[in-house]
Amino acid sequence: MSIVAEFTIDAEQFLLGRVLRTGGGMNIEIERVVPASRRIMPYVWVSGGDRAEFEESVRGTDEVRELLHLDTIEGRSLYRIDWDETVESLIYGMVETDATILEAHGGGSWLFRIRFNDHESLSAFSDYCQRHDIRLNVRRVHNLTAEEVRDEPFDLTDEQREAIELAMERGYFEVPRRATLSDLAAEVGVSQQAVSERLRRGTNKVMRALVDGAIRS
Repeated sequence: MSIVAEFTIDAEQFLLGRVLRTGGGMNIEIERVVPASRRIMPYVWVSGGDRAEFEESVRGTDEVRELLHLDTIEGRSLYRIDWDETVESLIYGMVETDATILEAHGGGSWLFRIRFNDHESLSAFSDYCQRHDIRLNVRRVHNLTAEEVRDEPFDLTDEQREAIELAMERGYFEVPRRATLSDLAAEVGVSQQAVSERLRRGTNKVMRALVDGAIRS
């Protein structure tokens, strides 16, 4: 049975956190991690702060082979980071145990929600962290039950579902758009940045679930 673990970790406890903390005061979220031979290539969204300073800082890190800017959407920039193959870190532990990142964002401190295939994978990840002296603050560990899958097939939070439903009702996804992020934020009563994050994370989960289902079928 799948296991979901939620934990926080100080940026200094893992290499990616240390690297991303150094530049530009950006808000950062890990999008996904792609294994490539013996290397991993994280994809991250960044917003706020000084993008030029962020790029210079990350590219100046010894362990980073390449920082590639892929796109900028509504003030948020997507980057791919190509690491040196000798790097060992928290992210490698997730790759080695075939864990799936459901949520990962932070700056000085990071919040992770990751899914493991079973208890053995979770135990292997815990052993990896101990071997590499990575200290986690575990907030919650629970089974992914049949009820959870049936009730919320895309693993959306209540806020993400609310944002997506409102965006659909107001025509945010239509061409041309009939509503802006500012309109949605005002109606929900949160900042434009907050509603943008909810939409992006929520739609990303939905698309991943649909693509995974198409591949399996």
